[in-house]
Amino acid sequence: MRAVDGVDLDIGAGETVAVMGPSGCGKSTLLHLLGGLDRPSGGEVTLNGRRLDGLDEKALARIRRTAVGFVFQSFHLMEELTAVENVELPALLAGRSPRVAKRRAEELLEQIGLAGRARFLPSELSGGQRQRVAVARALSNEPLVVLADEPTGSLDSAATVDVLQLFESLHESGQTLVIVTHDARIAATADRLISMRDGAFVDETRLSGGTTGRLGALAGLED
Repeated sequence: MRAVDGVDLDIGAGETVAVMGPSGCGKSTLLHLLGGLDRPSGGEVTLNGRRLDGLDEKALARIRRTAVGFVFQSFHLMEELTAVENVELPALLAGRSPRVAKRRAEELLEQIGLAGRARFLPSELSGGQRQRVAVARALSNEPLVVLADEPTGSLDSAATVDVLQLFESLHESGQTLVIVTHDARIAATADRLISMRDGAFVDETRLSGGTTGRLGALAGLED
């Protein structure tokens, strides 16, 4: 059985694409392929004109650190690090100096309205605040694309609105986004909505004007 089969997807720089579908239909696998977390058993994955599917693990890790930002449903923050330290971490891993990484992290926390929580541990933050910190962390290295997997799936209604507004702001700023979601409110912020079922695209709807350019294309992953 193929988790993703016969999929052909182009995403333009600055475009927001939402992906919806039932659980187990291949949405998360699609994100993992685009971000270089999984390798396809057939087809190609490209990012900004560079083939990812043939790279070794070291090269893939470098791209994941510098060109792709990940946002997960369960935040994946380091519990022993403060908010600002969590946001600094990707920049430090990418080789930036501590001074530059800290300045960038503080700027991002300011932009998302959490400058006053910079020294708080994740356990001291609400769910919505933790997810905003996770988004800031994903932006730390100014990635080409941010991949978000059910970013509001574990949040209450009020926190969902906060994160929704943040993604709208990212869209307006020109950040390229691919968002897997069950939330129609999040999907409504996208330029395009793609529906998946049984590992394939079954429908595509353009929700607003967008630029189409080559970001990624892929087909086929053995489950």
